[in-house]
Amino acid sequence: MLRFRIAVALACATLAACAPTATTAAKADAKAAVPLTIKTATGERHFLVEVARTFEEQERGLMFRTSLPPQGGMIFPMVPNRVATFWMKNTLIQLDMIFIRADGTIARIATAQPETLDTVDSGEPVAAVLEIVGGGAAKAGIAEGDRVIWADPARHH
Repeated sequence: MLRFRIAVALACATLAACAPTATTAAKADAKAAVPLTIKTATGERHFLVEVARTFEEQERGLMFRTSLPPQGGMIFPMVPNRVATFWMKNTLIQLDMIFIRADGTIARIATAQPETLDTVDSGEPVAAVLEIVGGGAAKAGIAEGDRVIWADPARHH
């Protein structure tokens, strides 16, 4: 009986050591950022962006955020490529939307105002949409035709 109790105690201790803590759960919920580069006429611009891959992540986007780092952002892969349409309901900050073609070139850049239901669309099928701080594209010299390079860890080439 004593051996049984010791075995149960050891099993419980082992399971407790392997159980996720609040800290590890919080880390698992945090989105991993991926590097993204935009090649402009005046040089490369580097960003570290979150990837909104699932329908739920894309639906939420950057809603309820009160700030965004100058070299931060969020990229929305469009699988399959499609005309992308966005609005800013519950989005508290101004954003630049950079619509990216399948070949990596920028099709369109639009600045979207916070908390509006006005839609902004790509105007053509795109492979991804990048959202950065409003006014950031102009400030960084990013223009239509520039090339966006990012490694999507979920896509195997």
